[in-house]
Amino acid sequence: MFRTALRNVLAHKARLLMTVLAVMLGVAFVSGTLVFTDTLSNAFRKQSAKSYDDVAVAVSMYPSAEEARKTPGLSQAVVDRVGKLDGVVSVSPRVDGFAGVPDKDGKLIGSGWSNKGTNFAPGKDGKDRAYAFTAGEGPVRDSQIALDKETADKGGYKVGDTVRVATNGPVKEYTLTGVFTTEDGAVNAGGSLVLFDTSVAQKLYLKPGFYRDLTVTAAPGADADKLLPEVLKVVPKAATAQTGEALADEQARQIEEGLGTLKKVLIGFACIALFVGIFLIANTFTMLVAQRTKELALMRAVGASRKQITRSVLTEAALVGLVASAVGYVLGVGMAVGLRSAMAAFELKVPDGELILGATPALAAFGVGVLITMLAAWLPGRRAAKIPPVAAMNSVHATPSTKSLVVRNSIGAALTALGVGLIMMGASAGGDEGLLLIGGGAFLTLIGVIMLVPLLSRPVISVIRPLFVSLFGISGKLAGLNAVRNPRRTGATASALAIGLTLVTGLSVLGATVGTALDKMTVDQIKADYMVTMASGTGLSQEALTALEKAPGVKAVSPQQSGALDIKGSYVSASGVTPGDIEQVLKLNVVKGSMASLGEGRIAVDDKTAEKRGLKVGATVPVEYMDKQKAKLTVGAIYEGSEFVSPVLIDKKILDAHEEQAYIGQIFVAMDSGASAANEKALSKAMGDNPGITVMDNKDIRDAFGGPINMMLNIMYGLLGMALIIAVLGVVNTLAMSVFERQQEIGMLRAIGLDRRRVKRMVRLEAVVISVFGAVVGIGLGSFLGWAIGETFKSSLPGYALVLPWDRIGLFLVLAALVGVLASLWPARSAAKLNMLSAIKAE
Repeated sequence: MFRTALRNVLAHKARLLMTVLAVMLGVAFVSGTLVFTDTLSNAFRKQSAKSYDDVAVAVSMYPSAEEARKTPGLSQAVVDRVGKLDGVVSVSPRVDGFAGVPDKDGKLIGSGWSNKGTNFAPGKDGKDRAYAFTAGEGPVRDSQIALDKETADKGGYKVGDTVRVATNGPVKEYTLTGVFTTEDGAVNAGGSLVLFDTSVAQKLYLKPGFYRDLTVTAAPGADADKLLPEVLKVVPKAATAQTGEALADEQARQIEEGLGTLKKVLIGFACIALFVGIFLIANTFTMLVAQRTKELALMRAVGASRKQITRSVLTEAALVGLVASAVGYVLGVGMAVGLRSAMAAFELKVPDGELILGATPALAAFGVGVLITMLAAWLPGRRAAKIPPVAAMNSVHATPSTKSLVVRNSIGAALTALGVGLIMMGASAGGDEGLLLIGGGAFLTLIGVIMLVPLLSRPVISVIRPLFVSLFGISGKLAGLNAVRNPRRTGATASALAIGLTLVTGLSVLGATVGTALDKMTVDQIKADYMVTMASGTGLSQEALTALEKAPGVKAVSPQQSGALDIKGSYVSASGVTPGDIEQVLKLNVVKGSMASLGEGRIAVDDKTAEKRGLKVGATVPVEYMDKQKAKLTVGAIYEGSEFVSPVLIDKKILDAHEEQAYIGQIFVAMDSGASAANEKALSKAMGDNPGITVMDNKDIRDAFGGPINMMLNIMYGLLGMALIIAVLGVVNTLAMSVFERQQEIGMLRAIGLDRRRVKRMVRLEAVVISVFGAVVGIGLGSFLGWAIGETFKSSLPGYALVLPWDRIGLFLVLAALVGVLASLWPARSAAKLNMLSAIKAE
């Protein structure tokens, strides 16, 4: 039987090619993902360990707001005490924060969040162990800085040049004294690193005389575990300390967790691709078995048992799976190398390291490939074994029994009903629980619909058949009849497309709905012409606000300054704003009272907070500020909640008196003449052309909110593209084998007058019918899932309303029809080239 299976594989190489391709693509995704993440993990782990090679103990101090008033960080006295401990060679104290450097065009080098500044901390030898200088030396004066080599190269800076540096304050100019290389995480993430003199860094990021972190270098042979408790004795209680080895292990664990998320996402899409591939494989083996019915019956007649027949089919599948897995694994390794190169091309720096080819990716590739292929081929093999020899010899195509179809449809209907019920429950429940219910319901619904697709094919295709007949005549009529001749085959082929389009449509519905809500939110609530923020995501300085207030052409300016008030025993987020200007930059719908009362020292409260805490206009409320000072404030207005301000609004000047350092997240600016390139340039100039500050108009604001969603959708579309490619292969395979089975029929049609052009058209239309049918099922199911998932978070997104992206849905239908046309090119050409006499004589 093994020889027979091998002979059959070799005899049907061309017909099994599509199956090999489907399995190969899925396996490549699995193995490539595992090799890629293993390689990245190993490289980052080694880099992390290298950066802590000389660190025996690391100390950090991030005190609470109350503790920070007494001790904001690690003092110089603490650093000195640590340096005097036995076994300590040197101590490197650090304080850091945002520092951005522009290129020659004035644009920020790096991505903002990864632009960092810190202090140069030389030891007794005048060197800082964390940095290796390739040119010049470290800064030792207030007017000096050093840059990492990549930033210096990107900006075209050399030692002696004047460099503008943006921090949370105004832009200042410094003299570049040195260029260095480092293993610092900011630089490795594609950002920049600026080294300041220690006194400058302390003034910029904390307080003179204080540090945020320190690292201890121990003498050779010293035990870091024994040194750790000694360090803890001399540092403040609010500080935390751990060994360099433990810190490296912790970073390695965080890297593993971060890459683990990426791995799960990529493996998830690989599973989708393999799931779609199951239909192609099952279809292929079903048709191959059907074509060999007489051969299998003869084998049964000469003594082969049912188990032997089934094993023969499974052996064929195993051989196909082995070949596909081997090729897929090699392709996956190539994909991993390509992904790594692509990251470098997008300036996502990846540490150097060897390609890791572990046992797990190889075992997963061959295990998944062979098992998936054998699983998909098991049912066709089982069906083949159950056909009685006499019945098989009398008929080339054994039709499924009515009983089997009834059972299939009944199970499919039950699963669909149960799945839909769970999805509806999830949509009503909302939150994480609702998403879990929807996930389970989606799986059951998908399986149920797949089982019902053969049943649905006849009525759905019968609706569009008259259109094909009226447009394409006899070719359209034959195509419609051929599409429903074998509902199971049509269903399996259409299901592969339906799965891919279910996911794509669901994502599109969610993306369009959320994007519209966010867009509506910005349009409805922002009256300002510009929103000013820090590129780093940190707070703006008071100097930036003052500069904007004095800029030419400015009509109104109001910050979104973060604060908090203790009202009736619990803190409520508060926004410090500019009275009189806040109404000109944001649309705040006042329910009761007046926003003008903010200028009188009163507060405004949103409607939900007022209802929850029983507050009314005119009520006097005892409050406690973050500095523990108490006061009584009067409610002057109640307004509808806004995403751009906190539940409580208060005059910025009042908040300033109770905060040592104000945190201004955004500043809204309205201009006399509206938004224009000249006005944007004027605002930037007023703030010293600070590359670390971003000035956004309404379009930029919408893009900032909707951009990540569109990027995510594009990535998802790209990943799901593999599933759709496999679905296309399924259409090609089905049509090719269908043409092979219908050689006599096609020969007869040619003999009675159907020319080659109409034969081609018949096969193409059959492919279009199957593809569009699958697309309709997928689009319907995807829209339903998109609605259900949206229901779980609509309460947290103001202005939420379901949006069906009809333009994309129409595009999906057109693409489905195009897929059918492309997939039919080879089968249609083969059908048209059949010799009439040879085809009629074919058995």
